[in-house]
Amino acid sequence: MAIYTHQPLSGQAPESIVILLHGYGSNGEDLIGLAPYWEKDLPNTVFVAPDAPYTCEMGFGFQWFSLHSWAPIALVAGAEQSTGVLNKFIDEQMAKYNLPASKVALVGFSQGTMMSLYVGPRRTEKLGGIVGYSGGLLGGEALIGAANVTKPPVYLAHGEMDTVVPVGAFFHAKETLRQAGFDVSGHTTPGMAHTIDEQGIHEAGEFLKKVLA
Repeated sequence: MAIYTHQPLSGQAPESIVILLHGYGSNGEDLIGLAPYWEKDLPNTVFVAPDAPYTCEMGFGFQWFSLHSWAPIALVAGAEQSTGVLNKFIDEQMAKYNLPASKVALVGFSQGTMMSLYVGPRRTEKLGGIVGYSGGLLGGEALIGAANVTKPPVYLAHGEMDTVVPVGAFFHAKETLRQAGFDVSGHTTPGMAHTIDEQGIHEAGEFLKKVLA
């Protein structure tokens, strides 16, 4: 598993960690490109972007789980398959930089968002926050009323013209997480497809600065 790292702008030891989780068929190098947009507001943050654990079934890039079926039960099973790998990676980064969970944020795009929203709330110690671009919430109903759920703040962004993960996934995630007691913010962008826009980058940067302070 390749790991792409962007060291703190300050040159000092990291005081927080942002873990970036790429989408289906991509790799860690894709999302590490967000770090330069945020490093001025987060000068003591290390940005880390791993490749997903499995070679993508499409023949290029990597995947967190198969998208052979989009049935909800299959997607949840897929996320569960990579949960151990992602939790181990998060634990390793916390140990490497000697930082608590409260100083860790997950940032996902598409399938990386699905993993962030599946794994983050189910961790024993509450993370600093979760940013989810153009993704969805898998198994979210199980979070409502569950006693063993941590509730990190969440920021979501989605394009209204997304044909890969339709914008309905944004509203489902936002409403379900709020019902489960999460603090959720975010926005949708008219005319935008399956991508990240400047507003989403700016607002997520402000969110990360706040939750990792």
